[in-house]
Amino acid sequence: MYLPRHFEQADAQAIAALMKEHPLATLVSTAADGSLNADHVPLVYDAGDGPQGTLRGHVARANPLWRTLAAGGPVLAVFHGPQAYISPSNYASKQEHGKVVPTWNYAVVHAHGKLQPVDDAAWLRAFVERLTLRHESAREQPWAVSDAPADFLEQMVKAIVGIEIEVTRLEGKWKVSQNRGEADRAGVTAGLLAEGTDEAAAMARLVAGG
Repeated sequence: MYLPRHFEQADAQAIAALMKEHPLATLVSTAADGSLNADHVPLVYDAGDGPQGTLRGHVARANPLWRTLAAGGPVLAVFHGPQAYISPSNYASKQEHGKVVPTWNYAVVHAHGKLQPVDDAAWLRAFVERLTLRHESAREQPWAVSDAPADFLEQMVKAIVGIEIEVTRLEGKWKVSQNRGEADRAGVTAGLLAEGTDEAAAMARLVAGG
């Protein structure tokens, strides 16, 4: 990833927070024939498990990823945070000299690591319960794994395989107008908030805080 220093995110807590808030990762690996493959998998990041942390998730048993990728094979998990088009009309400097162009702001995390498949029913059941609790707990009437019939759950668990990714390197890129002056950043923040969308508001917070 091209990573100019002024866009580099070195805050480990900010990186972990983005992965938690945007858990659906694009998991890039090399297929058996040498071609690149991309799967889209919700992953849970455990920062304290290993020197750089560990990612965990599961894929369909029919997915060739866990069979064709040798144990310990390299993968890249890309987590996509807020993103937004930035109009030059929002820059104060447009009125001063007009030398402005559109751009795109975004925040992403690249997690490099080594994948290990986990074909263990007990591990999978515990992980699915943990994942479900994380995403259901804020609901007024949260669904629990135990709500489904036991024999159905057994069939579902047999249809998936766990994956663990030992993270070897984390890269964070926050391209949030750090290269613009204060007045331009204020204009970008106001323009994003005026759009009235959750995504634009999330980017506005990054621009204002960056």
